Amino acid sequence: MNALIYYLAFPFLFIISRLPFPILYLFSDGICFLVYRVIGYRKSVVRSNIKLAFPALERKELLQIERQFYRHLCDLFLEIIKSMGMSKEEMIKRFKVHNIEELTQFEAQNRSVFLMCGHYASWEWMMSLGYHMQHKGYGIYTPIRNPYFDRLIKRIRSRHDAYMIPQKKATLIIKQMEEANERGVFGFASDQSPRPKPLTYWRPFLGIEVPVYTGAERLARELNIPVVYGKINRKRRGYYEVTFKCITDAPNSLSPNAITDTFTELLEKQIKEDPIQYFWTHKRFKHAKLKKAV
Repeated sequence: MNALIYYLAFPFLFIISRLPFPILYLFSDGICFLVYRVIGYRKSVVRSNIKLAFPALERKELLQIERQFYRHLCDLFLEIIKSMGMSKEEMIKRFKVHNIEELTQFEAQNRSVFLMCGHYASWEWMMSLGYHMQHKGYGIYTPIRNPYFDRLIKRIRSRHDAYMIPQKKATLIIKQMEEANERGVFGFASDQSPRPKPLTYWRPFLGIEVPVYTGAERLARELNIPVVYGKINRKRRGYYEVTFKCITDAPNSLSPNAITDTFTELLEKQIKEDPIQYFWTHKRFKHAKLKKAV
């Protein structure tokens, strides 16, 4: 069944990947109408998330964010498919990289880097960073259940010099690479919701007390790997940029959870600047303590 679904879907994905960008976005507008107005995909989740994050906004303002978010969401997923047919030159033109020295400075020191970002703007096009570095780029990801689509996603990303590491194997693989003196830039999108456990770290996110992932910080401390924040922003439709901020080049010099706190605060600032670019369909507050955090 997995194979059947894949082989039925692939011709459509291939056609989408070859569409000129103006036609791609006309198609995206049609998909947006279907997803938002007809199907209402996760509309209750999106509406609840935005209202929790911005309780002071009027209903009209909340609905404006909601509508614009769905347009961005449809653009985002079609752009992922489009990247299957994009050349290196097209990707570099549409995903501008600034102050790359915040990453490449560690190449000269023969050190790996942990690159942290949120599910914001076009985090998927961050895969093209390999065009700008000597280090290989690796994304920590959750494999897709359908193995055929999983292979497709890995093939799309490797086309743009990015390689994928399954989340459950990430700690082992990164340790093995460090022991073998194989350096890289490892991307972590660490803003989703972990399942709470007795030792889970909780902190405010957009004013709500939530559990947060600390795995990237713990591994950075153990292996003494610098941590950098990637701030991705949409300039206009189909064009993005990323700038970098070094959180620390000495993880063990900071107090526990300081790296996670800094990452969360930087992401919060981005979301407040332009909330439509955040990934509101994720159930980020499903484990939240819904009394507003101070």
